[in-house]
Amino acid sequence: MRVRRRAQAFVIALALGLTPVLSAAPASAGEVGNYPEFPYQPTTYTEAYRGQFHFSSQQGWMNDPNGLVYANGEYHFFYQHNPHGLAWDTMHWGHATSTDMVHWTQKPIALEPDVHPGTLFSGGGVVDKDNTSGLRTGSDDPIVVFANTDGVSVYYSNDNGKTFQAYDKGRKRIDIPVQSRDPKVTWDAAHKQWVMVVWSENDGDDHGNGVEIYTSPNLLDWTHSSRYSAQWLFECPDLFQIPVDGDPNRKKWVLTTASGNYVVGDFDGTGFHADRAEPQLMDFGSNHAGGTFYAAQTFNNAPDGRIVQMAWQGGNVGTTWTGNATFPAELGLVSTPQGPRITRTPVDALSSLASGRKEYKKQNVTEGGANPFKGVMADTYELSATVDVAKSTAKRIAFGLHVRSDNGADRTVVYDKGAGTLDGHPVGLQNGKLKLRLLVDRGQLEVFADGGQYSLSDNVNFDSAADSQGIRLYAQGGTAKLESAVFRRLNSSWGTGQSTLETDLGDRWNAVSGSWTDVSGGKQGRGSGNGFYLSTRTAGDGTYQGDVSLGTAQAAGLTFRANDKGEGYTVNVDKEGKVKLWRPGHDIATYSTPVAADSTRHLKVTTEGSRIRVFLDNGTDPVIDATDDTYTGGRYGANVFNGTATLQNLNTGGAGFDAFTTAKWAPTAGRWTTATDGLHGSSTGDGFYLSERTGDDFTYEGDLSVTNGTATGLTFRANDKGEGYTATLDTKGQVKLWRPGQDLATHDTTITEGRTYHVKVRAEGERIRVWLGDDASPVIDITDGTYRSGRFGVNAYHGNIVAQHLRIG
Repeated sequence: MRVRRRAQAFVIALALGLTPVLSAAPASAGEVGNYPEFPYQPTTYTEAYRGQFHFSSQQGWMNDPNGLVYANGEYHFFYQHNPHGLAWDTMHWGHATSTDMVHWTQKPIALEPDVHPGTLFSGGGVVDKDNTSGLRTGSDDPIVVFANTDGVSVYYSNDNGKTFQAYDKGRKRIDIPVQSRDPKVTWDAAHKQWVMVVWSENDGDDHGNGVEIYTSPNLLDWTHSSRYSAQWLFECPDLFQIPVDGDPNRKKWVLTTASGNYVVGDFDGTGFHADRAEPQLMDFGSNHAGGTFYAAQTFNNAPDGRIVQMAWQGGNVGTTWTGNATFPAELGLVSTPQGPRITRTPVDALSSLASGRKEYKKQNVTEGGANPFKGVMADTYELSATVDVAKSTAKRIAFGLHVRSDNGADRTVVYDKGAGTLDGHPVGLQNGKLKLRLLVDRGQLEVFADGGQYSLSDNVNFDSAADSQGIRLYAQGGTAKLESAVFRRLNSSWGTGQSTLETDLGDRWNAVSGSWTDVSGGKQGRGSGNGFYLSTRTAGDGTYQGDVSLGTAQAAGLTFRANDKGEGYTVNVDKEGKVKLWRPGHDIATYSTPVAADSTRHLKVTTEGSRIRVFLDNGTDPVIDATDDTYTGGRYGANVFNGTATLQNLNTGGAGFDAFTTAKWAPTAGRWTTATDGLHGSSTGDGFYLSERTGDDFTYEGDLSVTNGTATGLTFRANDKGEGYTATLDTKGQVKLWRPGQDLATHDTTITEGRTYHVKVRAEGERIRVWLGDDASPVIDITDGTYRSGRFGVNAYHGNIVAQHLRIG
């Protein structure tokens, strides 16, 4: 969707007495060499009004949920996002992940202006489990998302949402000649096709709102099949199929819009047909852009066929963020005399946050009488209650939330018996009883009743002060019969995952000493002495490796076989010009090597009993080979000493950069790291990663991929600056052989971001040939005698690349 009220967040924040930390300057676009960026300042998520179990972006503005999917064992929540300010501007796609839809972890930006072409407004996403698109390149199921305005572009990820590529360079797969946006895609099992709904403002006879409906066999090629028009159908449509009364053999299709209005009907493979034209409302929150329930979207591919929904709540404003998402609700469709109706129920995983359960049974609440919940003080909690309305004489029955000693409350939820309303909206009773459920968070209130047919989402600025956390049930004009109630505290859901650290050691790490925060390059540690960040995983013998980027720190490195205090072995890179293996009180061994302050070095350690070997910068020979038997097993971790450093790709096992034997590698420009899938390079211009191995006549080959950006290549016969020959893959559409100052030869062919290509070079005297893939014939065959011998390496140009399986023959 499009939001125009850019200054609204500041007005709200100032009215609340909050001092915004982020400026109101326009948001900035991204740079491909820095993608994916993580532009967030650290937070403990304990700020005033910050929801403790409602997702909000770590920093910046958020609005519509986008592309919600369950893929490769994780839920992915993408959303409209300005990470650089508190107001709407320059839309990015933010990203968070969860294993249970409750504990969310902020991730780097998913789609970024100037990295991904097109207008990155709202859209949907799917998991292409059967690879109908042909986009899969590895073992992960592709995540395919859709965005743009006045047409639709396709973006996809083959690394579980870490990076996205634009299909066909972002050119629209659908052109719509009128104002349109917000594509949402789902699978139509009955007709074995994908179905897309896109909001459009039709300029035909109806001159109004509606959705264009398209179908596709492969997510890439779309056919317009019909249009469904309705004045209420404005922005952010969703279309999904759902069982009636839980019966998998009785399913209906539901078409929704941003306001929470919906109709139920059937889809015949080309068009949607509503049972009744008049829409229903699924949530009673304020249903306008910036309100408390807007632009809801359901997850694609949720386990067990569940339909789970999250919506944007625009009224939650803090010092560093604006907006939050509703708590995930599982949708149902139940039969009623008026036709099928949507139900909304918080997902069961909410119970993972619960503690301090209290139960209440059969209490009469009289006007001015005792409060059943007297003495209960809570900030974030769940309250479920059943009130026997039929046996109650009270005209109004009210729940005061965050009550103070003077009985003033931050919010009151009122049932009016005469009107049959809850908070002013009609609510059904079950056998004469009101059954309701309240979720109370620091900036949010959600009310559910009547088996989920009643849902109300609200933003409330609850006062978390200790003397403002009471709960009060009271009656007006008679007696209320409380049949039962259950109170449960709800603890914080934050802080359980790793935002930027790539590791196979799991999410459970703890800072033993020093401070540790998430930055774009990994986990950043700061210590005035030794600081340790430890995984809960332990081992004795094995392989442990990672990338160490020295900032201001004197030293940083890998810790292993450590106790809970970090006492064990550490191998670090030291600015004094050495790699050092040490344990408390003793330097075991050192290796002298130049160490630049801004350099990134790769360390790998192997342990076998008392033997400890250390390898530097992907070299095949150890730079340290020592024995010490002080520690035989313990925890893995990271270390920083006297300053700031960043560590990344902390992995066990031998997976990493697979290449020919050489003493070590060294960068000339750019940033080079080693992940489990190979060597990663990022550079804004030409960056080279050079081995110490040299050659004159040879065959040199490897697998190369441009994740995002322009080019990568094999460099050979190069000097220490990378000046030599490079055989390049360029996403502009060519294979190119070049040397400084001259392109020697090109071959036009499609080079797609995210795809891996095998490149082979054969140099024999002045003759140089280049092969692409499995072709028997070279795509380039030229002669040039400028460089006769030199080093082997890898090149990255204006982008992010991966190189793997490098061989010399």
